[in-house]
Amino acid sequence: MTCKEQIKSAYKLTGGHASFYDGMMTYATLPGKAICRLVWNMDGEKNLRYVEQALSGVPEDFGGKLLEVPVGTGVLTMPVYKELPNADITCLDYSAEMMAAAKQKAAFAGIGNITFLQGDVGALPFPDEHFDIVLSLNGFHAFPDKDAAYRETFRVLKPGGAFCGCFYIQGGCKRTDWFIRHLYAPKGFFTPPFETQASLRARLQKMYQDVTVTAVEGIGCFCCKKEVKSC
Repeated sequence: MTCKEQIKSAYKLTGGHASFYDGMMTYATLPGKAICRLVWNMDGEKNLRYVEQALSGVPEDFGGKLLEVPVGTGVLTMPVYKELPNADITCLDYSAEMMAAAKQKAAFAGIGNITFLQGDVGALPFPDEHFDIVLSLNGFHAFPDKDAAYRETFRVLKPGGAFCGCFYIQGGCKRTDWFIRHLYAPKGFFTPPFETQASLRARLQKMYQDVTVTAVEGIGCFCCKKEVKSC
């Protein structure tokens, strides 16, 4: 199954009982589609494109150690993990409620190679250089201490490993910027300061190599690798 097919199967993984959040993330329900269009200027094609770009650092035959933080409800990644039976996957989230939903999806899909942990991205409970891939979907715009999150995800990644994912960036869509400024940030859903596409690229280039940063409307997608230092 290709990455695009895995993403398209995400809604089926909910067993037909999609929450509002899952419906929005997968562009699968009428309320979800309405929010995607109104706030994010996203249609189904754009939604699929940004998720595919965000997951570009995860090979289809991956069999190493992967950390996803935050896992959220797991609606976008559980279909991917179902196709990675040889991988050692750890999913971490600060929200026990979100993680409980991800656990249900994993059980529904029969995925047994995932460890779920509640924790803080700013103080990851893992040793240095532990994971081959660190994946972060739609999390950094909500993290209160973004500098700590960048440091910790870098610390636990092995040299040569991939850091990839996506999150909201300023300047990609004026409509989205308005909603973030007047609704999402005041309500505490998102936490400033926010990256732009240029600032994200500059930050990652200071820490990683082979940096790719793209944008689909107000979502910035990235993939980069941690440098392997020569002796």
